[in-house]
Amino acid sequence: MLANTIDVLKNAQSGNYAVAAFNVYNLETVQAAISVAEKENQPVIIALGERYFPTVDVEGFAAMVKAMAEKVSVPVALHLDHAYEKESIIRAIRCGFTSVMFDGSAYDLEENMRRTKEIVEIAHMAGVSVEAEIGSLARGAFSDEEEGDGTLTDPQSAKEFVAETGVDFLAAAIGTVHGMYKGEPKVDLDLLESIRQAIDVPLVLHGGSGTPDEIIKKAIQSGICKINVNTEVSMAAVSHLQNYFEKKQMEHLSTIMSDMQQSMEPVMTKFVKLFSNK
Repeated sequence: MLANTIDVLKNAQSGNYAVAAFNVYNLETVQAAISVAEKENQPVIIALGERYFPTVDVEGFAAMVKAMAEKVSVPVALHLDHAYEKESIIRAIRCGFTSVMFDGSAYDLEENMRRTKEIVEIAHMAGVSVEAEIGSLARGAFSDEEEGDGTLTDPQSAKEFVAETGVDFLAAAIGTVHGMYKGEPKVDLDLLESIRQAIDVPLVLHGGSGTPDEIIKKAIQSGICKINVNTEVSMAAVSHLQNYFEKKQMEHLSTIMSDMQQSMEPVMTKFVKLFSNK
């Protein structure tokens, strides 16, 4: 069933678990994510980043996800990830996304609040929930995300930000990276706990790929309700395709794509089980 993201996250918050937000790019990634969610009887968030707009028909994509969501019994939310342009956010709202993320992390706090508040006002009129971010994530290996400076979230700034903007859930920068870590992960769980004490909206962790399980579990205990996963799923699919190329034999595209979907599902299943906190 199609669900509003904030409802999914409030349930996660009260149940002390996290929901996987899988970045997707095509039919197979969407089918893999929804199939895993249904098999594990867990909600899932389908996340399309603004950076994929040039290669994905957004309206067609939204219609596809909504049709697939209605065929399963678990909640499926449709989220716009890391959007920088108001026009992209409005486009997503118009075609039925259930939440949007405005990423104003490149601005100073005052400008980020001003711009985020405007987005919140627009989205809430349509019943769409909003994610925002304070601080930023550095880019690790194998990521296609924009480079951030790694600034961590200040708890008092987060408190002011949420109160001023009315944002529904907040991405906290605590030391995770977009992509795979290039060294030992340095995730500040004490900082996360301080942020949790300062605000009561659901918290989001970007950079789930490569983050040790124990850190993930502790982050969920400290209030993380949504965890973004992209790179590990991509790596599984690309590794699978590389194996095809190494065989040097011609396969039909339909077979390749079907097998590629199956190669992603075990990775997604691992995360969904971990985040369920059972």
